Formats: sequence, C-alpha cells, structure tokens
Amino acid sequence: MNGFEKRSEEKRKQILTATFDLMNSPQGVESVTIDEIVKQSGVSKATIFKYFGSKDNLIHQVFIEFMTNMADSAKAIMAENRPFEETLIAMSQNKIRYLEQIEHQFYMDLMGYYTQKEDRDLSLLMETYTKESFSIMLDLFHRGRKEGKVDLRYSDEFLMLFFEALVEGISNPKIYDKILPYTEEWTEIIVKGIAPSKK
Repeated sequence: MNGFEKRSEEKRKQILTATFDLMNSPQGVESVTIDEIVKQSGVSKATIFKYFGSKDNLIHQVFIEFMTNMADSAKAIMAENRPFEETLIAMSQNKIRYLEQIEHQFYMDLMGYYTQKEDRDLSLLMETYTKESFSIMLDLFHRGRKEGKVDLRYSDEFLMLFFEALVEGISNPKIYDKILPYTEEWTEIIVKGIAPSKK
C-alpha cells in the first residue's frame, strides 16, 4: 500500500468511525445527518460522497464493518486452538463485548436494514455470518467431544439449537448489559450441563 492508498484508507476509516459513533446512540440511524458526520469526522461532505456515494451506502458500510469485525474476532479465537472450555469462555466474552459496545437501537437498526430495506449485500453478509457462526460452534462442540467435555448422546442439531437459544438470550439488552462480569460462571454452567455424567 503506497502513501496515497494509506491516507485514503485512513480517511475512509475516520468517516466510518465517526458515523458509527453517531449511529450508536439511543436516537439511532434516522437522527444521523451528513452535516453531523462532517463535523464528527473532520472530513468534507464532498470527500464523504466521494468514498461512499450516499448516506444510505455509508450506513450500510458501517453495519457491514461491524459484522465483519465481529466474525473475524470469533475466527481468531478459534484459530488459537485452546482447550474447549477456554475457547467457549473466550467466544462468549467476545460476543458479549461486541453487544456491550452498541446501543439497543443500533442493533434494531441493523436488523431493520437487514429485513426491511432488502439490502442484498447486508443480507448476504448476515447469511454468511450465521453459517460461519454455526460452523465455528459446531467445530467447537466437536473439539469438546474429543476432549470428553461434551456428551456423545447430544446430537449436532440439538447442540446448535441450544447455542442459538443462548445467543438469542444474550442479544436481549436487559441480559447483555449485566452478563459480562459473569461470563466464566455462565460458561461453566453450560459445560457442566452438557458434560458426560460420571458413573
């Protein structure tokens, strides 16, 4: 990457960060204006349009960046190849940390863009993210089976439904606001609940 490309990328990130900060408020996406983005980012209106074309496309890019970063961080944790319980704790903490960064309205706006705006790129990213998340968790449960931490009598389908139910629960703002300090205990209960019974 040459000097010009590096400056362009830095400017692009500056705009995305400023827009994320404005979107991540109780008022949400609808309240964000281009003038506010200009003020927050210190970048001219012309430059914002040069990089993103429109406010709608910029918002779309903020959502994509958030989802991509969350997915990449989960893959990085799996790549560390730590034991099952350590990995499960790290994955849980990671998910909660990302949810903790955002206002409930940001999450609702993200879902709105995904479902109501028929944003093709975002829909595709969401589908890919969901498939990858399930694949990662399935790999993790298989690792747990090999380590003797997950009972063989539980099918992949059941374990994935169990995990999905947990994620849905964490996504509730009333829960994720409070759960971060208890991630280790929460994970321990999950593991003890699915561990093979001692005979």
